[in-house]
Amino acid sequence: MKKSNILNKELCTAIAAMGHTDMMIVCDAGFPIPNDAWRVDLAVVQDVPDLETVLSAIADEMIVEKVSYAAEMAKNNPPLLEKVERIFPASNMEPVPHAQILSEMAQKAKVIVRTGAFDPWGNILLYSGVDAPVWFSKPGLNVPEEYAERVRQMKEGNE
Repeated sequence: MKKSNILNKELCTAIAAMGHTDMMIVCDAGFPIPNDAWRVDLAVVQDVPDLETVLSAIADEMIVEKVSYAAEMAKNNPPLLEKVERIFPASNMEPVPHAQILSEMAQKAKVIVRTGAFDPWGNILLYSGVDAPVWFSKPGLNVPEEYAERVRQMKEGNE
């Protein structure tokens, strides 16, 4: 039996398929998933599983360099934004208009993970990163300025 946290085969496959800067959307139950999207449907009934559970499990398995969410969330669903910020403390946070998530971003996602969440503005975009301290650990490599802070954050988070 699999040793780590996530047991769902499709979700494990989706995470393993993510490359640097690929985007995964973890969405609520009502998200309009495009017909041609790679869909991992985890929804069972209302709020099962919820966004916090799924996002926490993914955070344990995937390096998330950037997180985007509906700009409207800050005003309309601050408890969810607090959860997202707590789950991804070392990730860059970038709000985007909700309408853009529903249209343009849904088309760009490598995979869309549907939860059972009944959470307004509960559509979270996760951008895959790399383990910067490992990538820049070989002798003679110089850490580019754009990665220096990320390397520092990740090293601090692992100690």
